Amino acid sequence: MAREIYQAIVDGILVGGVYALMAVGLTLIFGVLDIINIAQGIMVILGAYLSYELAARLHIDLFLGLLITVPAMFVIGVVIEWAFIRPLRGRERVSMTLLVSYAVALIIEGILYEAFGADDRQLNASYVTSSVHVFGFYLPYIYLYGFALALALVAALYVLLYRTKFGRSVRATMQDETAARLVGINISRVAAITYGIGVAVTAAGGMVYGATNAFTPNSGYDLISRLLAIIILGGLGSIGGALVASVFMLTLESLVDIWQPNWAIVVFYAALVLVLVIRPTGFFGRKAVRAQ
Repeated sequence: MAREIYQAIVDGILVGGVYALMAVGLTLIFGVLDIINIAQGIMVILGAYLSYELAARLHIDLFLGLLITVPAMFVIGVVIEWAFIRPLRGRERVSMTLLVSYAVALIIEGILYEAFGADDRQLNASYVTSSVHVFGFYLPYIYLYGFALALALVAALYVLLYRTKFGRSVRATMQDETAARLVGINISRVAAITYGIGVAVTAAGGMVYGATNAFTPNSGYDLISRLLAIIILGGLGSIGGALVASVFMLTLESLVDIWQPNWAIVVFYAALVLVLVIRPTGFFGRKAVRAQ
């Protein structure tokens, strides 16, 4: 039993890294634009399909394909922000962005159904089905690579936000949009680039998710509910919090799955409620994400 517990902890940590790849973009978009991007789940699936096409048709390695899919998803994100999010103004902007992002998700889902149908797809590569034996544990290469990619991505976003001029503009916008505008920051440009980055990172998450799970065009619905739970638990707007919350939630779910598989998903969301009762802002959240 002890061996199973240790294996479950290891598996939970590695799978948590995969979910962190998908969640950091969602929490980044919230932190800057103050909106919940409901379309993030389908963006992950779109990233998985793009990787699938590159691998199946052009025989490009999954990780090498990120050099193509990440910029492509960035452009898609910028276009969505420019065409659908930016025109929204007024007091109803937050509620309207929820409806608009949901509509975008439905449009992309419909396009994927037309292009690929409803059959299950999964990404394949030599490292997807192989693992390494370390200290008595079997560690799948794809999860190890995915966790390393999550750490690298979080580190890169941290450097971007805290070590660059653009990052200072982003943080200023997060703290007080009006004051940022008064000191000459181009809020529209910051919003478009941030939204693009938030969508671009889903290409990495979608690739790893597609390699470890079968997916269809409607797989985004379960994903967005889990991603929302993760970013709320980690603290809205906190990139590091998204990583910590992903590892915590998926490890807890993996442990419960040993004894009661049917209760694993229930405990996933019950843990969210319990933590929020004790700490309403999540692990690393602040009382006010954006100054009013």
